[in-house]
Amino acid sequence: MQYRPLGKRGPMVSTVGFGTWAIGGRDWGKTDDEVSRRAIHEALDRGVTLLDTADVYGHGHSEELIGGVLRERGESKVIIATKAGNDFYHATPADDKGYGPLRQVYDRQYLIEAVEKSLKRLRVETLDILQLHSPDTAHLERDDPWDALQTLKRQGKIRWAGWSVQSFQEILQARFLDHHHDLLDVLQVRYNLLEREAEKVLFPKAAEYGTGIIVRIPILFGLLSGKFTRQSVFGADDHRRFNLSPQKLDDYLARLDGVRPLFDRFPGQSMAQVSLRFCLTHPVCHTVIPGGKTPEQVRENCAASDLGPIDPGDLPH
Repeated sequence: MQYRPLGKRGPMVSTVGFGTWAIGGRDWGKTDDEVSRRAIHEALDRGVTLLDTADVYGHGHSEELIGGVLRERGESKVIIATKAGNDFYHATPADDKGYGPLRQVYDRQYLIEAVEKSLKRLRVETLDILQLHSPDTAHLERDDPWDALQTLKRQGKIRWAGWSVQSFQEILQARFLDHHHDLLDVLQVRYNLLEREAEKVLFPKAAEYGTGIIVRIPILFGLLSGKFTRQSVFGADDHRRFNLSPQKLDDYLARLDGVRPLFDRFPGQSMAQVSLRFCLTHPVCHTVIPGGKTPEQVRENCAASDLGPIDPGDLPH
């Protein structure tokens, strides 16, 4: 496993982290807590030092699993990055189908209270990284979320402040990094072989300010592992029913054909590993957080770290 500093002010982290949305028990189909715990153990055994989660993942369950495993191991060197802002605490059955966004709340007091609940589930006294969880632009126009981050830092409840940028609004939202780059230590950005919007504005700004970059969805919900076809069907409890709808799946697979020569250059490596290497080749990308529901998936992802960057001449334009 290789390690990099997470930007100018952030901690040292493994270049391959572990995204724990899928093990939360909601939104990704059926999960098994025992297998999920083994997946976390596998990640830590392989040298992963960044676990990314959110309070809404499994409605707190992902955080609880992480907290339990870390307590069991007596682990103290792991960086936990969590998120807040999607209010599942007050969801009703009519609101909550088990997938998609819930009501966004970025009021100062709500965020502070959400952090207290995350601290209890994770069984820690301080959160390493707290990220605003994909807020709409309207929320960012208000002072509340920024005041909350400043307050939580000042109180010692969080070490580093971050922002998980809403997908496909990078250009619209980049101006907030201009205004708050002294507060924001970390940005989490959607980026992969088929979705490279972040290269246009966010990456140059992050490089300018020394902001740490966490890359989410680097394997595009599993599509860049090569296991989906146009006939793939997802269950009612799987968010990919929408995020990889038949129309989107058809478009993604057509675009995937255009980058297949890159995978062909590395016959001994899986598509997922090459996809992770692509992200890590960009100098602004400090770490990737592929998800994994099994120890085997985690093991495959972690191996990408030591494979190194891809020669720029081999990268698709």
